[in-house]
Amino acid sequence: MDFKSLHTEALKKFVQDHLQEDPALLLFKYQGKTDFDLKTAVQQISARQKAKKKLPTWAANPEVIFPAGISVEQCSSEETAKFKAEFVSGRGFLDMTGGFGVDTFFIGQHFDTVTYFERNESLAAIVQQNFELLQPNKFAVHSGDAITFLRTTPHYFDLIYLDPARRGDHNQKLYKFSDCEPDVTDLWDLLTNKANQILVKASPILEIKSALKELPKIQKIWVLSVKNEVKEILLYWSNAEAENEPEIICTDLTPEGKQTFAFTYNEEETANAIFGATGKYLIEPNASLLKAGAFKSFSERFQLKKLHPNSHLYTTDVLEERIPGRVFEVIGEVKADKKELKKKFPKGIVNVITRNYSLKAEAFKNKFNLKDGGHEFLIGTKEGEKYRVYHCKPFSQKNQNL
Repeated sequence: MDFKSLHTEALKKFVQDHLQEDPALLLFKYQGKTDFDLKTAVQQISARQKAKKKLPTWAANPEVIFPAGISVEQCSSEETAKFKAEFVSGRGFLDMTGGFGVDTFFIGQHFDTVTYFERNESLAAIVQQNFELLQPNKFAVHSGDAITFLRTTPHYFDLIYLDPARRGDHNQKLYKFSDCEPDVTDLWDLLTNKANQILVKASPILEIKSALKELPKIQKIWVLSVKNEVKEILLYWSNAEAENEPEIICTDLTPEGKQTFAFTYNEEETANAIFGATGKYLIEPNASLLKAGAFKSFSERFQLKKLHPNSHLYTTDVLEERIPGRVFEVIGEVKADKKELKKKFPKGIVNVITRNYSLKAEAFKNKFNLKDGGHEFLIGTKEGEKYRVYHCKPFSQKNQNL
């Protein structure tokens, strides 16, 4: 790939001058009026707009080249890549499924040598150009089959990282590693014979307990969310750690910091959830806890009452420590009645959440002519054997010295 013609000074200036504009309109407006490839320039603008929040450092660098298509959408964010880099380090690092190289780059800061593999030759060429710009002579970039390389190389790595791609129907709700390429379950013996540590990234729709059956040697699993949206599931193995029951670490990255809840499935099975009626506060656990299935252990750990076995909403009258979840202060119970709700919310603006309720949130809003907005909430749930709706307001834990 000829990067000099792809990324001329005129093209780079055009990209920087039009970053805030509509790419489709730019293509129409400047067609035939530039001495560089306008389509490439517009593609760079579009990619930077998409990557602005996800990859702020790279998006702000005018020299970084972005690939066309889905690579930017599928890659890790800068924030989640930096999180992964926090708990791994060593001499040699191999990324077998490099992609756009975000994880490779940030994890690689904690290693002496980094080897990157990507089957897509043009994508690997872009990544090599970017790596040489960002950190010359640090990364060995290869286009080809990482499995063949691993089988034949004499080198041993402190970390091997994989982000397997799902085969077949990508719209399925859950999947297993045996549905992916490369198949980590088939490669496990090879991987453990070639590395001190293995880190596998999976999509949020991975079925965790099934994954542990497929990879029984896994020692830690991170369920990683950003601003309460699950982004990644990370599975970790180290030959330096004892093969105990896997620890599930639920982590939420927020602008205020990191919230973490760690448990084991044995703890969850033996925990005794407390049940009771709604008190002063309602608590919804972080999305990472709900994905991991930390229901009874969450109740027991924080001494919170559960409203119903299937509701996954909790309550307490006293907050003695920070809880990894959203906390709402209960204003009172309201009747799910059009006249009463119209009287209480004359403009029809209130946020609606339903958990184990007779209606989904959208159906509830449609039935009672409500729209999300403002700072108040209606929370519909099942408490005991009855459906109830509570009028609530968010409660900030960060200002309470918890």
